[in-house]
Amino acid sequence: MNSNFFRQEVDAAVDALLLQQVILYPTDTVWGLGCDAEVPPAVERLYQLKQRPADKACIVLVADEAMFAKYAAVVPPNLAALLAGQERPTTYIVPGSRHLAPNLLAPDGTIGLRVVSTDEFSHKVVRRLGHGLVSTSANLSGEPTAAIYKDVAAAIVRGADYVVSWRQDDTTAAVPSRVVRVLADGGLEVVRK
Repeated sequence: MNSNFFRQEVDAAVDALLLQQVILYPTDTVWGLGCDAEVPPAVERLYQLKQRPADKACIVLVADEAMFAKYAAVVPPNLAALLAGQERPTTYIVPGSRHLAPNLLAPDGTIGLRVVSTDEFSHKVVRRLGHGLVSTSANLSGEPTAAIYKDVAAAIVRGADYVVSWRQDDTTAAVPSRVVRVLADGGLEVVRK
């Protein structure tokens, strides 16, 4: 790994996010579009670029359990055990908190949160930003998910304010995260395997 290039890409992505811009970046799963999860105009811009219906919520990447707790109105009492036991990136649907951009929440007030721990780039960006990072697949709504950079549609590349160069040549096929809804009793309902 070229550590200088890596740091430069992290810094550039964070700078763009602090300017309330939309970035195209490699996540812990597939290539994604992202913005600061606390900035409503940035969220609106991301939805416009993706041509995503406003009532369809996005996932938010967080750095750790503390950041998860900031954005969840209700934190699962067994969160540490859930995170320790997951075998692949998993998104947890929970009631969203007031710290999130309101236009990011689903109509029922929930949000999908994922602690990013298996991908150093995404983790560093979220940690440095200090806020949740919106993560939605880098494709137009209804189109196939871009597992690798070369699969990202030209319209998405052109529309992003900043395109991360890190891992653009990676051809390892990735899959979207597992999605589970956290139930009132702490149990899980699988939404996407």
